[in-house]
This record gives sequence, structure tokens and C-alpha cells, in this order.
Amino acid sequence: MSEFQELSHHIQTIARADDEQQNQILNEYIEEGLEAGSIALILEAFPIDDRVRLWRGLPLELHIEVLTDARADVRNSIISALSEIELKLTLAKLDNLSLIEWADSLPDDIISEALSLIEKDELELYDLANEYEDDELGRWAERKIVTLPFNLSVARATALMERYSYDAPQQIYLINKRKQFRGVVSYIDLLRADESERLKNLACDNVVTLNAKLTLAESIEALEHSSSSTMPVIDDDQMLIGEVDWQFALSTQREIYESRLMAGTGMDEGDDLFAPVIKSSQKRGVWLGINLMTAILASITIGLFEDVIAQVVALAVLMPIVASMGGIAGSQTLTLMVRAMALNQITVGNRWALLKNEIGIGSINGILWAVIIGGLAGMWFQSGILGATIALAIIVNIITAALFGVLIPIALEKLKLDPALAGSVILTTVTDVVGFFAFLGTASLVML
Repeated sequence: MSEFQELSHHIQTIARADDEQQNQILNEYIEEGLEAGSIALILEAFPIDDRVRLWRGLPLELHIEVLTDARADVRNSIISALSEIELKLTLAKLDNLSLIEWADSLPDDIISEALSLIEKDELELYDLANEYEDDELGRWAERKIVTLPFNLSVARATALMERYSYDAPQQIYLINKRKQFRGVVSYIDLLRADESERLKNLACDNVVTLNAKLTLAESIEALEHSSSSTMPVIDDDQMLIGEVDWQFALSTQREIYESRLMAGTGMDEGDDLFAPVIKSSQKRGVWLGINLMTAILASITIGLFEDVIAQVVALAVLMPIVASMGGIAGSQTLTLMVRAMALNQITVGNRWALLKNEIGIGSINGILWAVIIGGLAGMWFQSGILGATIALAIIVNIITAALFGVLIPIALEKLKLDPALAGSVILTTVTDVVGFFAFLGTASLVML
């Protein structure tokens, strides 16, 4: 069973269990080795109330790691449900990298409270990270690394590591008195070396470093072409900043890909599968408004040929708006579904809840934009009947788009077809046919 198939199985098993059993089942999976990133994906697959309950039932040591690995909206949905005491206890456990990850998506008052609660050492590391821009490697480098003076003997180095109870690292970074990078020693080589040997003589050859000012995309490319699983990060003065590893590269690459995928419909990679209906309606409604502007432009162009289609000019001019609004609403739902299906988050246990969520979002956006478009059309053509006709068509088409945006990818998956490739084509056809039928069918009954 692949990792994603196993994740899907876990989600389905939890979804089918009673509330009291769900936390028990999830904790059993954790005992079997389920990682924080997978736990975060499981939580995202549940409606918010269930998600919060599942998170509260996690072992305390996993609370921060799971929230950090979760998408921004998922993390915020849990944090916003915490009591004041729960919030303070949670914020006090943050480390510097987690706080950096949270900072861009949480309200300023929560971040300020976190800064007042976290440990002094973590706060210092957080301040150092903030010297770099969001897209620069130095901001995201892991600063908690083992460093030793490059001229130490193996015996002295071993004694220092035992004294400070260092966990066994993959590698040890060598620095001089100015904390400039001087090399890397494998921990295994350190254990095998003679006690009188100097660390500088054990340093690996041809170690490639990354500049802290590199962009994330450049850093990922460098890691992809490196034979090492970790790489040191230095600044322009050769000062050692920290390290990054292949896990960082994979997670960042995934975020970049999802960002590009979701941006095509006015959404981002942090969007929640079960985001609140009102919030999602507002967020997606902005993109629908942008799409309306382009649709009106197409309608105005058609209107230039008014003499040719004189008897049905109003209907012909407004038809592209009906089709386009349904198309963009459907593509938003479809994109969210394709991403969730790629991660095996959609199961029999959560399909109905997701369908209701999307129909709720479609209903709110449908009514909102129906009023706006119906009013504009009524004033444009001096016809209340025409405005009401297109308003009805907009409501029907956006709700239909939400409905089929969920159902089409599920059906395609059952037919062994790729929802990412075929979904948009089928969905566009459905929204066009339904939109035109609702608009022209209603018009033929009330206007002719």
C-alpha cells in the first residue's frame, strides 16, 4: 500500500468511527509511526469541529509540529477555536522556525503574544531569521545545529558533546573563533577517529555551501543536484547561519507547485478543504468579481454587433457572463478537489460533508453575484424582467458548478481517468449547458 493509499485508509477508518473512538484510532496510528505531516493532512480532511477535537486528543508533544505542518487556514481554524489558556500554553511551546511559519498567517496580536511567551533562545533565533526576506534561504535555515571549533581534538570534541547532551547528529559543523564556516565532519567519522586527531583533518572534501541570500527556488535546485542530504548555509562573510536538508526542499517544492496550481483560480496553497462557508465565499467571491470584469468586456464586444442580432441582442450580449461565472466557480471547487484527491484526502466518509460545504459556498456566491449582475443588466437594458432572468441563471449555474465540481472528479476517478486533465473540460461543458439552458429557457417563458 502506497503512502497516499495508507493515508486515505486512515481518513476513511477515522471518519466511520464514533466521535469517542476517532481520537483513539488516530493515536493508535501515531503509535505505529504516523508522522506529523500525515497527521496534519488527516485533520484537514475533517470539518472544523471534528478537526479541533482530534487535535486536542493528540499527544501534547505533537501539537506544535502538527500545526506547523498544516496549511495556514487549517492551522488558523484550530487556533481560533482554542480557549485563552489553551492558546497561551500552545504559543509558549513554539520554536523559532514554527513561529516564522505561523507569522505570515496569524493576526498581529497573537504573534505579539507568542513573542512574549516563547523561550529567550528561540526569540533570538527568530530575530536572526527575520533579518532575511521571506523568499531568502536564510529565513528558513535550521539554526539548531552542532558546531565545534575546527582545531579541537576528537577527544575534546567527544567530551563537549557528552557534556551538552547533544543528540547524535548526521554531521558536525566546524567554525573558527569568528563563527566562520570551516568544514563539515561526519559524526560516524568522529566516532571512528583516533582521540588525538584534529577535527580539521577529518573534514569532508569539496563541501558545497549555500548563500543565505539565495532564493528558495535556487536553493531547491542546488539541493536537488547535491549528493548530500544536508547543506550548510552561510552569509557573505562566511559566517555559518545553519543548514537545510532534502525534506525542506521537498516541502518547499510542494508549496511552490500548489501555489501555482491554486493561483489560477484566485486561491492559494494554504486554503482549507473545509474552510468556513462565509470566509470561503468572500475569498472566492473576489476572484469571481475579477472574472466578471473580463466577462463584461466579452459581452460589450458582442454588443458591437447589435444590428446583426437585433431581435435577441440582450440575450446574446449577456450569455457569456452566465457561462463565465459558472465556469470560474466550478474551477475553484475542481482545483480544491484535485489537490485533495492527489493527497488521498477524499474518502466515502467525508464526501457528503464536503459536498454540503461547497454547495453552501456556491449558494452564497450565487445569490450575491446574481443581485449584482441582475441589477447591472436591468439598468443596462432598462428591463427588470431581463435582470431577474439573468439573476436566476447565475444562481442556478454557480450552485451547479459547485455540485459538479465535487461530483465530476469523484466520477472520473472511479472511471480511472485523471480529474486534473479531464475535469475542467467536462465541468466547463456542464456549466455552459446548464447556464445557457437556465438563461435562455427562462427568457423564452417570460420574455417572448
